[in-house]
Amino acid sequence: MKAQPSSAVDVQAVAPGPLLLREDVRAETKGTIAVLTLNRPLTRNALSEAMLAALHDELTGLAAEQSVRAVVLTANGPAFSAGHDLKELTAHRGDPDRGRGFTTFIMERCSAVMLAILRLPQPVIAAVETIATAAGCQLVASCDLAVAAESAKFSTPGVNIGLFCSTPMVALSRNVARKHAMNMLLTGDLISAEDAARIGLVNRVVAPGTARAEAVEMARKIAAKSAAVVKLGKEAFYRQIEMGVADAYRYASEVMVENMMARDAEEGIGAFIEKRTPKWEDR
Repeated sequence: MKAQPSSAVDVQAVAPGPLLLREDVRAETKGTIAVLTLNRPLTRNALSEAMLAALHDELTGLAAEQSVRAVVLTANGPAFSAGHDLKELTAHRGDPDRGRGFTTFIMERCSAVMLAILRLPQPVIAAVETIATAAGCQLVASCDLAVAAESAKFSTPGVNIGLFCSTPMVALSRNVARKHAMNMLLTGDLISAEDAARIGLVNRVVAPGTARAEAVEMARKIAAKSAAVVKLGKEAFYRQIEMGVADAYRYASEVMVENMMARDAEEGIGAFIEKRTPKWEDR
């Protein structure tokens, strides 16, 4: 991972490791786990141009970092993320095109960040202590897994200000059933962490102040698996889910055959039969 600023990571969850300095996104590694922290608390971690650029840079660096096997995404301040920086967007209303070009640029950059999470070889776990709204909710939905504190709340409130949450809708509708997604999108209402877990937006709900530690523990569990197999499985999951059932089975069967030929599958199956701990070679 490239040198960037450091994150206010819960020291009880992740002991101090190499710290990387950057203003908007802080990063820390502990062994095989990377923790990225959104760090614009005064703007409620709004996804500004600078924040999106910093996050995309970090994800790009992690994609090539073979020593990192899982990623936790968390935040400092009163909000996980309040979504797009509306002041930054409206500041371009005075442009000759009334801000169309800048808004297009921001939406494309935001989409690139969400796709970078999906395409990252390592699983990404969101750790949410507070509120995640609009594109902030989209960010949680884009992560592979999510842990929420009981104090967390989620919404896609754009409809309340005349700006339907169309891009957050993409990730949201791929995580929860249609009527749950439409309820959030059409009402803009906040939902509790418990309701978010009930509809499938997050995996588990924990006591306030412990979401980051719980996410790190999940990351450690994943990091103990074969990195090659986890990468293969994550990519296959997102590819097959967009296919028809017959095509998905055809594709998944091909993946299964390739996986069976892998060195770690040979080792893992052998270890299971011999009742011993496998020694992964990540190939």
